[in-house]
Amino acid sequence: MDWLEHTAKLRQWSRNGSRAPHKPLLLLYALGRFQEDPDGELRYSAVEEDLQRLLTEYGPPNRTTPAYPFHHLVSDGVWEVRTDRGPGSPGTGLRDLRESGATGRLTPDLGNALRREPELLHRITRSLLDQHFPPSLHDELREAVGLMDPEPERTGPLSATRRQRDRRMRESVLTAYEYRCAFCGYDGRIGTVPVGLEAAHVRWWAFDGPDEVDNGLCLCSLHHKLFDKGVLGIDDGHRVLVSQRFVGHSPAARDHVTALAGRPLLGPQPGARPVAAAHRAWHTSQVFHGEPRPAVPA
Repeated sequence: MDWLEHTAKLRQWSRNGSRAPHKPLLLLYALGRFQEDPDGELRYSAVEEDLQRLLTEYGPPNRTTPAYPFHHLVSDGVWEVRTDRGPGSPGTGLRDLRESGATGRLTPDLGNALRREPELLHRITRSLLDQHFPPSLHDELREAVGLMDPEPERTGPLSATRRQRDRRMRESVLTAYEYRCAFCGYDGRIGTVPVGLEAAHVRWWAFDGPDEVDNGLCLCSLHHKLFDKGVLGIDDGHRVLVSQRFVGHSPAARDHVTALAGRPLLGPQPGARPVAAAHRAWHTSQVFHGEPRPAVPA
């Protein structure tokens, strides 16, 4: 069994690029717990709060429940569930999972493979993160699920058949936006080298977002993270959206986040393609959280 390829093909609900990272999040969480205790099991009632927190923070904007992946991941051959009555999941009902003592764990075959080849765990982790989440969230997601990451060179290469990123995108996007954050105008440098500026994908690369200027924004590190977490977005008029769900009372939060509501994007320069409507629409439906705040009066 090629477990790297197998875990890269989790069956997920999909329609028009919709995000459904429920199973990957549960598997990442299970890998983190396996790394801590290879013989441990995850009782649903004990981990429900952790899983709900992961789905709320890293899942799609719509409300969802950890009962769905806890039950359905069984069909992928990497996870098994048993209850106080014996093997088998009781379904996706919250009450049934709680009251039946439903407990999940990685299948014995996958667990044995991870014991024989410890680096396999890190290769699967990298694959799941690359497939389902933008790079700006990888480190904090590892921390959130309790996964310790080794030195990159120790994890080995991923499948050669996977789509490769275009390393030229960063320079193309930063040039198009004249090396300043499209949201706040930050343009810091050390000498001639830009610092704290990043090329953000609007439609995530993990969801077939192309490495093209019209799918990119030059953003400072702060606004890149907030953009990928759904706090910030872009409307059809190329103005900044700020989620009503964001709460920050400090002057810094007001100045750097809420004051952006309704502000026009800075760039791109004439001749460079602005963010395409299809990519804006994907980000608004799949990443941006809730409704936007009203524009801040000038």
